[in-house]
Amino acid sequence: MLAIVCTGVALASLDLFVVNVALPDMGRQFGVGLDRLSWVISAYAITYASLLVVLGRVADRHARDRGFLVGVATFVAGSSLCAAAPTASFLIAARVVQAAGAALLTPTSLGLVLTTTAPERRGSAVRAWTAIGGLAAAIGPVVGGLLVTLSWRWVFVINVPVGAVALVLGWRLLPRLPGHAGPRPDVVGAVLVTGAVALVTWALVDGTSWGWTSTRTVGTFVAAIVAGVAFAWRSAVQCNPLIDRGTLRAAGFISASTVAAVFTAAFGAMLLSIVLWQQQVWHWSALRTGFAVAPGPLMVPLFSFFVVGGLLRKWGPAIVAAAGCATFAAGTLWWLVAITLDRSYAATLLPGILLTGIGVGLALPTLMTAATTSLPESSAATGSAVINMARQIGLAIGVALLVGVVGAPASPSGALGAFRRGWLVVTVLAVTAAVLSVTLLRAGARPRAVGASPATTPALAGGAR
Repeated sequence: MLAIVCTGVALASLDLFVVNVALPDMGRQFGVGLDRLSWVISAYAITYASLLVVLGRVADRHARDRGFLVGVATFVAGSSLCAAAPTASFLIAARVVQAAGAALLTPTSLGLVLTTTAPERRGSAVRAWTAIGGLAAAIGPVVGGLLVTLSWRWVFVINVPVGAVALVLGWRLLPRLPGHAGPRPDVVGAVLVTGAVALVTWALVDGTSWGWTSTRTVGTFVAAIVAGVAFAWRSAVQCNPLIDRGTLRAAGFISASTVAAVFTAAFGAMLLSIVLWQQQVWHWSALRTGFAVAPGPLMVPLFSFFVVGGLLRKWGPAIVAAAGCATFAAGTLWWLVAITLDRSYAATLLPGILLTGIGVGLALPTLMTAATTSLPESSAATGSAVINMARQIGLAIGVALLVGVVGAPASPSGALGAFRRGWLVVTVLAVTAAVLSVTLLRAGARPRAVGASPATTPALAGGAR
């Protein structure tokens, strides 16, 4: 079961980053500029972030195995449309379909993990789920570099057979998990939260091109705040709010979600910065760039599977998450000090890549475990959707900050100074996440059996198909 759901999550996470290295080839074929093609990334990010909570709540009321399979099927269909896209506009629309599928399969997959795993093993299962998703996102440039050598369309074609295998195995092997009975989700609340997240993500993604003080950017942020405040008010007075108030009161949930958002901002900015540095300043190919980044992602599963569990039992999530964030910060600080215009990979780039990979392997699974294992079973999918939404907003913030700081330098020396400022921003974000880990997660420093929750694992109605 874990292998099947992690396959779906890997596809969704991979497609957040895998298209980055394919954009130039897409632009040449369609005859459009990067300003237009940036929506290939933006449309996916905005749709994915804005639909997570709504589809997570829907998933809690229906069979989660069916929800996961529908999500994978939608994602595969969107991938097929992307691969066959005749125009840039068609490709952008197909990416929206892809993202809708990802927004459904992500919370249902973690809901399956949480409700089918014994309490004492939930921490390990969540760490595995998180590590696979983080690894898939981090190796996006590697996979993209390999596939673009064939054609940019292979970036999407590869999802179809992998997704088809997940569908077949999921239909045959996933346990039948009925949803939790209850009233229908609040439609007005769903519209408000979807609009708020979509607007804030849109403003963050396009704020650099619009101008941060422009009427369009400020107006979009104001509209997002109004929608967010209206959603909070409605959630406070509704007898059936979209996000159950008990979910928000779960031990460590809000704290871990907050830290995860800040850390993901650092992660997204770091990954984009190092890819841009290699391709724009060192003028490396997409393939060489991908392989140069690869050692970092390899650290993620190694530390998540073999190190984090023991550290959590000894020190608790606050210390482990803080250590991961600090290690990550050390990696970007190394680049700030060591990287020059000389193309010295082993001496300058590699140490930072390894340190940031170790940091992700320690911090991200710990934060996801702290946030999700205290959730009640009736809202597992909704709760996982909330923290993933927070991470997507953090990702958009990190990318926007990096793009704004780096800008478009006109000379190699100017680029070195710009990227050093960018790495300083990433370091500050990671250090902030480390401080927040210690201050906000201290209350849950020694969790029940690393992931135990008061709820018991339900009987699996119907067993495997």
